[in-house]
Amino acid sequence: MIQAEQLHARILEELDMSKEIEDEELTALIHRILQEACSREYIPLPKKTALGRELFNAFRKLDLLQEFLEDEDITEIMINGTQNIFYEKAGQIYESQKRFTSKEKLEDVVQQIAAGSNRIVNEASPIVDARLADGSRVNVVLAPIALNGPIVTIRKFPKEAVTMPQLIEWQSVSGEIVEFLTLLVAAGYNIFISGGTGSGKTTFLNALSQYIPKDERIITIEDNAELRILEVPNLVTLEARNANIEGTGEVSIRDLIKTALRMRPDRIIVGEVRQAEAIDMLQALNTGHDGSLSTGHANSPRDMLGRLETMVLMGMELPLAAIQRQIASGIDIIVHLGRLRDKSRKVLEITEVLDYCSGEIILSTLYKYEETGEKNGRIQGRWKRNQKLTHTEKLLAAGYQLEGTGSDDD
Repeated sequence: MIQAEQLHARILEELDMSKEIEDEELTALIHRILQEACSREYIPLPKKTALGRELFNAFRKLDLLQEFLEDEDITEIMINGTQNIFYEKAGQIYESQKRFTSKEKLEDVVQQIAAGSNRIVNEASPIVDARLADGSRVNVVLAPIALNGPIVTIRKFPKEAVTMPQLIEWQSVSGEIVEFLTLLVAAGYNIFISGGTGSGKTTFLNALSQYIPKDERIITIEDNAELRILEVPNLVTLEARNANIEGTGEVSIRDLIKTALRMRPDRIIVGEVRQAEAIDMLQALNTGHDGSLSTGHANSPRDMLGRLETMVLMGMELPLAAIQRQIASGIDIIVHLGRLRDKSRKVLEITEVLDYCSGEIILSTLYKYEETGEKNGRIQGRWKRNQKLTHTEKLLAAGYQLEGTGSDDD
């Protein structure tokens, strides 16, 4: 039976490597090679079509990964070397029957991905974060760090930016909470989004950012540009850069935050705070850049504060009390997201940061998600309103009122 590898080798023999070949020429060559193969052995039309697509992807796109990327229902792709490929669909993980035929073929794809993001990955720098043209996030770990490498993990994002009405429809958040957060964003509250891996922090940040007034100057700062801020004309997008092969040329998140402060921003959006850049982010929040947004990994709002304290200490030796005061004065609201056991993603808690007192940051839980049971394998629950917003100064200064944000229970 004719295999794709045989056809691939035959096409390579025919290709003129001394010049660029257009897509139309490559398609015609693939069609001719397939016709020749069909003259020797019968190939059913569906198989022939699949072979043609697979061959084109091997030369022009990301080889057999392309069909996973084009499947909009797949949210994550995990390649464990040449041994197996797993993918996530509707919250469940499945094993694919497809395999990379050789380590060299997989490494070619890895280098193609890295080059597309102006990144370098090799034995000297075996770990890299990159992104695809559609914004999908990619992490690569090569051998010898990954004993069965290369390991490639791709987090896909929807083709269209997810909106708050969609999140309401998916029961990830309630209409009352969206109405409340919309007012806070418009009024310039500093909001931090926390949650575990895969809880939907970037998606929620994207959706929330759509409520920023369109006449403001926004600067986004990310390791890999994933945010999709829509319909904002005065938008600046900054992306960090790793050091080159000589070890120079690095531009860190810290560098970008410091630069952003000189670019007359109304708001600064940092895609994710992971390390010492936390101190620069807090200083930005405390120097008049109201309405700024960011995200971070944590298991609860209280845990997020502890992680921020640790990250600040990574960048600067300060008394803990001074750090806590900066956090308390810089962050107004923490929105905590989670992924429940039925694989659904939800806003679990909205917490107001009140003040610093006697060695502790005082928090007030405004909304909390409470489970009420299960139905058809799906968790049922409601968002309960616990406390009212204490610091209403920014709302009032912006001309907003809290009336109409709903009753105590959703």
